[in-house]
Amino acid sequence: MRITRLSVRDFRRYREFEVPLAPGLTIVHGPNEAGKTTIQRALELILTKKATANTAELDALRSWDAPDDARPVISIDFEVDDDDKGTRKGSIEKAFRGSKGTVRLEFDGEVITDPTLADQALAELTGIPTEAFFRSTASIRHHELADLDRDEATLRDRLQASISGADRGTSRAKRTLERGLFDLNTKGAKNPGRLKVAEEALLQSEAAVEQGELALAQLERDRDTLSGARDRRAQTDADLAERRSVLEKARQGERLNAERVTAQERFERFRHAVQVADELSGLHSSHPSPNPVQVLEQLVGRLRILDGRIRELKAALSGEIAVQFEVPPEPTWRPLSRIAVAVVLVGILIAGAAFVGNLTKAFELGAAPVMFGGAVAGIGFILAFVALWLKRSDVMQTQLRDVEIDRRLRGRSDMEEELRRSEADTASQLTSISLEDLPAAETMLSAEHEHVSRIERLTAQLQGLVGKEPTDALPGLRDAAALEIEQKTHALEALGPIAREPRARERLEVEVRDLEASLERARDDEANARARVEANVVDAEQVAGHAERLTTWREQLERLQRRARIYERTLREIEQAEQATMKSATRYLENKMVADIDRVTGGRYRRVAVDDKTLDIRVHAPERGDWVDVTSLSQGTLDLVYLVARIGLVRLVTGDRRPPLILDDPFVTFDDTRATRALDLLRDIARDFQVIYLTTSDRYDAAADAVVPLSGPTELDDLAAVGAAPDGGAHG
Repeated sequence: MRITRLSVRDFRRYREFEVPLAPGLTIVHGPNEAGKTTIQRALELILTKKATANTAELDALRSWDAPDDARPVISIDFEVDDDDKGTRKGSIEKAFRGSKGTVRLEFDGEVITDPTLADQALAELTGIPTEAFFRSTASIRHHELADLDRDEATLRDRLQASISGADRGTSRAKRTLERGLFDLNTKGAKNPGRLKVAEEALLQSEAAVEQGELALAQLERDRDTLSGARDRRAQTDADLAERRSVLEKARQGERLNAERVTAQERFERFRHAVQVADELSGLHSSHPSPNPVQVLEQLVGRLRILDGRIRELKAALSGEIAVQFEVPPEPTWRPLSRIAVAVVLVGILIAGAAFVGNLTKAFELGAAPVMFGGAVAGIGFILAFVALWLKRSDVMQTQLRDVEIDRRLRGRSDMEEELRRSEADTASQLTSISLEDLPAAETMLSAEHEHVSRIERLTAQLQGLVGKEPTDALPGLRDAAALEIEQKTHALEALGPIAREPRARERLEVEVRDLEASLERARDDEANARARVEANVVDAEQVAGHAERLTTWREQLERLQRRARIYERTLREIEQAEQATMKSATRYLENKMVADIDRVTGGRYRRVAVDDKTLDIRVHAPERGDWVDVTSLSQGTLDLVYLVARIGLVRLVTGDRRPPLILDDPFVTFDDTRATRALDLLRDIARDFQVIYLTTSDRYDAAADAVVPLSGPTELDDLAAVGAAPDGGAHG
């Protein structure tokens, strides 16, 4: 299988992310926290984790900034090379939502949505049955290179199957046989094995045959006790049925009484409502004023305003308005303007004469007379400007005085005209409501207010009685309530005296509870007696049955002993076969590892030994001339040996399947030379397996078929925006 595209949503640091992958060697590089481990974990989950898995880890994988109901969704597109059908394409999407998780696998025109079937199909395509097995072989993290026994049973089964072609359930068969032997041979008192159970049952059957005769007399006594208990139970049951019937009548009477009281209350309410509705009808037809209260309030308000204005106008006209005329003073701007004109002319003449004399050279006075004449003319212009300003001020004062005189002359006539209009408006308003004066209008307004208030009170009272019920339906509701009262009364009379007896229900309930307790005791007595009879059914046939069971237990014990012998023999044969196949598997693994280690170490290590039972690895050290355990070597060499071992295991256990190899920077402890050789090894492996290499460095990019760069996180902690630390301490 070769993955061509990975897409994730709401997964760890990615809200949405998609990355294309090459069929050969893909280098994914980026700084710390760029999401490389996220990509590896996403591939592990999509290939091995069931979509309906419900673990705390899956909840922790949700994006931090995702909504509360968001859960991880992962999908891939993949290709599978087939010698007969060529390249086949498919896709799978898993939404990890616990028990509500969904999966959709599309391959060869078939769609699978069942989580179990989808995982089985993926395991068949990749050769990877479980997540733990994937982490033991094809998914390699630099800090987990030595972790070869994460799923040891599955790994051993796969090793055996790859060498011998045996069924991959050998470990499961061993566990089944061991569990079967344990179930047969356990001697504990709390959880005895089947052999011990059969032996004890055999002893019990022998004792039961001996004690059978002794139980016959007890059986007869138990039957007599059962007969008496059955009679007492039947009598108590009949008495209880009678009391329950009477209690039901008492409860019906109590319920009917309550319903009759409720109907009586409803009748009184509707009767009162009918009276209020009639009164309201009369009030609606007898308003003191033909005008609505709102219109009347507006008219009275208008009359009050007009009356106040009339009073103000009459008070203003009661005195005289005197108009005084003042003789304006002699304007002061005229003399000043004449002086200004004279000064300007004199200045111009002086300046002109001096300028002409200097020009014609008739007499030379210099520039002083010209400047003096200009200064005199300037003074004249200033005086002219002041005279002009005084003239404008005088004209304005004259106009304002004329306007004031005119206003005073016209004021009295305007007020008289306004008084006449106000009196006419008042008369018109009074005529419209057919009243004589303002006090009469106010009296009518007060009466109308009182009338409307009475209507509103009665309306509220009616609404409180019947709510939104229409008034024309009230008589019918009243009559229906009266009819219900009569019906309930007849029903109570039909129940008899028990319905009229006070506190009859409480008394009967006490009697029924007592009878129920007596019935329970009678049933218990009957059940105990029946149990003793059933337990003591010991007659001749029972004794014969014990003898038959004794024979049966003897035969069953012999069968169980024979089965235990078969299980032990089979288990020994499986262990011997397992040892033989594991030996072949480890020799194959050694041969595969030797060439790779020789290639990467440059010939330093050319001999490798793998333990048949523990899969521990040793290499031949040239300095010592002896075998050494790889754990005693440097970390870089140790990582190299385990990397080659993991690659050899993948080749060995997946058979003709080609799962993708996901490497999380396993070269991090390698020097440059070994890293280069290891990369060349990966390129050769990429011809058969898709290799996805995750690293923080870009030194391998040139050798890759495709490079996927990742950008690191950019968010920073803004201390200024933070208050107290989550634990209540100060922020650093």
